[in-house]
Amino acid sequence: MDHAVTTRKDETPTGAARPDDVPVVTLEEHIIEIVSDSGEGAQRCGQTFGSIAAKMGNGIWTVEIIPAEIQPSVRSIEGTSGNRIRVGSGAVTNGGDAVDLVAAFNEQVVLGRVRAKELKPGCIILLENSWRTNTDQSIAASYTTVYEELVGDGYRVYEIPMEQECLKYVTDPRRGKNMFVLGVLSRVYCLDRKLALAQVALTFAKQGLNVIAPNQELLRAGWDWAEVNLDIRFRIPPSPIKEPRLVVNGNTALGLGVMASGMEVCSMYPITPATSVSHYLSDVFQRVGGIVHQAEDEIAACTFAIGASYAGKCAVTITSGPGYSLKQEGIGLAVMGEIPLVVVNVQRGGPSTGQPTKCEQGDLLAACFGGHGDAPKVVMAVSDIEDCFYSVIMARKIAETFNMVVVLLSDASLGTAQQPFPRPKFSEDWLAPPVDQSPVPEGTKPYAWDPETGLASRIIPGQPNGMYCLTGLAHDSMSHIIYDPEENHEAIRRRSLKLAALQKSLKPPKLFGDEQGELLIVGWGGTKGAIEEAVRRVRADGHRVSSLHIKFLQPMASGIKKILQQFDQVIAVENNWSDDLDDALIDDENRRYSNLAWLLRARCLVDVDCWGEVKSQPLKPGAIEQAIRAKLA
Repeated sequence: MDHAVTTRKDETPTGAARPDDVPVVTLEEHIIEIVSDSGEGAQRCGQTFGSIAAKMGNGIWTVEIIPAEIQPSVRSIEGTSGNRIRVGSGAVTNGGDAVDLVAAFNEQVVLGRVRAKELKPGCIILLENSWRTNTDQSIAASYTTVYEELVGDGYRVYEIPMEQECLKYVTDPRRGKNMFVLGVLSRVYCLDRKLALAQVALTFAKQGLNVIAPNQELLRAGWDWAEVNLDIRFRIPPSPIKEPRLVVNGNTALGLGVMASGMEVCSMYPITPATSVSHYLSDVFQRVGGIVHQAEDEIAACTFAIGASYAGKCAVTITSGPGYSLKQEGIGLAVMGEIPLVVVNVQRGGPSTGQPTKCEQGDLLAACFGGHGDAPKVVMAVSDIEDCFYSVIMARKIAETFNMVVVLLSDASLGTAQQPFPRPKFSEDWLAPPVDQSPVPEGTKPYAWDPETGLASRIIPGQPNGMYCLTGLAHDSMSHIIYDPEENHEAIRRRSLKLAALQKSLKPPKLFGDEQGELLIVGWGGTKGAIEEAVRRVRADGHRVSSLHIKFLQPMASGIKKILQQFDQVIAVENNWSDDLDDALIDDENRRYSNLAWLLRARCLVDVDCWGEVKSQPLKPGAIEQAIRAKLA
């Protein structure tokens, strides 16, 4: 049913019902967006709404909508800021497809979402109506035009006097609309009111009661207004919570993983979208004896971490694409000096400054092969929020076991997305062993290693008999500068074989679906949830489609080639560029493949096709589903 419900200062909304007359519609899931101008708090509203739902037992996945500029134009499509929250009865692994309900603080931001084709037909729109009577006639006219367009297109528009209601509690409605809307949405979706109030208190805990109290009043006001004026209510039944859960975003999970791993130094330079890791660690790291070092630039951040690692305990440096490019020479030093180091790259759109607030998976080949010379590095990718936590622990262990650089790839979508997962149960095995200060046996070589296990000795500064010259120049096992060509060849061989030694310990990734079939979808990183949902939809129609998600990208586990060979067709699905054979200039001899497709084709000598989008947003299951069906056609 398509209709518009109007709320004016002097009238009751059309179709409004008494609170006890509003039927509650039970749903399996819904996708909600809150959008506003930058600085109006829509992101905080969405994050808080998601946290409340998750603590009730719902599955959630959030996607931040962030403009590229720090202070974009107000009331503009390009300045839209906000949050998408997908809420389900069961586990939710991605942001989904189109939106069911959107709360908009002005008509321009919702118009942007319409033009981006983000709303479902008949989507419910809760729209701030103060612009209708704005003293600037051009603004009032714009509002009326867009409102009529929305209604004409079949959207269910409920006008809400957000500013008018907020002025009863705060002098600046821009600093109150988000909590008012949170109250409205909490009522509409039958969330626990006491839990919502408690979550608001937690959200503003650092600001104190003077900030908490008015925000709680705004939430109550929004709830009460919706109870009297709106004729829509939904309930998404939560699942029983059987164990304690964390509700955090990927960057916070990375920070928690740093602390749980036993690393004590995080060195970084602020860069979007990785900076919030350092914000979180700066608040809590000192409680476990750690420090956050904010360096003067990305190069210094990397070399500071290398120096800390050389001193005895592996350190981590965290960055995004441009910063990773700047760290390449430092990473080469760590490879040459065989100094353990964890490098986290929260990828964003590139190249150059690119799109700082948008997600992309464009750094895989740079992570594997960036820098000059032969510099073998371990490259891993995280696939969800829980994986962000545990992967840091694993990365630290590998780095110190093999005295190598481990690059851990995340992305902007995972970094800002929230998802609940079981609270980790701390294990002593996560931590690094104490720094060895026992005497070094006479004759020990600084770069001795076991050719069967790949394990290398490591001398820590301060160990008796352990003095040697650390250098970035090519050196032999005694750390003497190399002049002999055979010794240079042997040193490169030794460093390369560390990857082979690690590869021998890796298990093949598990298939999602059958072991044989018509089509295999291969992915990596934060696309896992969307890929598996798309595969599940196609399998429901009887197609023999499976998916494989690869965590270790360098080295790759044994057995992947055999898995690929069991399917009629193989296609890599990624959020990075690949040429389309439908383009007039593109043929089989000049086509550029996606990052993972390049690696699989070279490693496995299997005809791996590729599909992807680079649209500044996470891949959606619907788009992947369409690509799968096209491949099967």
